[in-house]
Amino acid sequence: MLLTIRHTTSYRYDTPVHYALQRARVVPLSGPTQKVRSWKLDISGAREEVRFVDQFGNDTRLLSAEGDPHTIEIVAEGEVETLDVAGIYGPKYGFAPLWLFLRETDLTQPGEGVDEICAGLPAGGELDRMHTLLHTVRDQVAYKPGTTGVATTAEEALAQAEGVCQDHSHIFIACARRLGVPARYVSGYLLMDGVDDQVATHAWAEAHLDSLGWVGFDVSNGISPDERYVRLAVGLDYRDAMPISGIRTGLGVEELAVHISVQQ
Repeated sequence: MLLTIRHTTSYRYDTPVHYALQRARVVPLSGPTQKVRSWKLDISGAREEVRFVDQFGNDTRLLSAEGDPHTIEIVAEGEVETLDVAGIYGPKYGFAPLWLFLRETDLTQPGEGVDEICAGLPAGGELDRMHTLLHTVRDQVAYKPGTTGVATTAEEALAQAEGVCQDHSHIFIACARRLGVPARYVSGYLLMDGVDDQVATHAWAEAHLDSLGWVGFDVSNGISPDERYVRLAVGLDYRDAMPISGIRTGLGVEELAVHISVQQ
């Protein structure tokens, strides 16, 4: 499937920016599940300081702004050809060793909720067990936008039984690691039926299985990723794979707007 994507992120300030530094991971890379046909990044109100591939293999850009700009806009757009491989990314590794993806983070720290899910999983093959985990998390945590934030942990989302794709992914990852299965967070784009304008990227989890390598699990939609999905970045959790993050100095009020279009 050939997908056309446009992702616009705009920051507006009521006073000139004293200094801001943004880290952008909005450039997809070709791999086993996709081929990037074309891609460009347009930046206004800021300048690119450096670009590099981070420890997880993500294309990363550092952007800085200071002085006069009241607006910073980052527009990423292009065409990506995707493949339906039943969610199997395969045994492809980057700089990070496989054991690193067993490490707990603040957002994926397991507690009583994660332990209860793990204890209730039936015995079976590794792939069947991960699919059972996907549906268990989906049954226990309803998808409800606006109920959690970027700092919500896996245990907090489990306790309130509501969340979004970020929370679903963190819970799945926390459980998989508790079971001794390496797991990672994936950010990207999703072609959605009947939705022209999206206000956030999508997220899902991947578990590394001995027989298949990395396999994707989208808890929010109850499936493994297919040709409607485009990968952007991976990491131990949301903070490692978030499309744009940054810091700034000054007391001005910041307004953030995100618009994403994904079309076939």
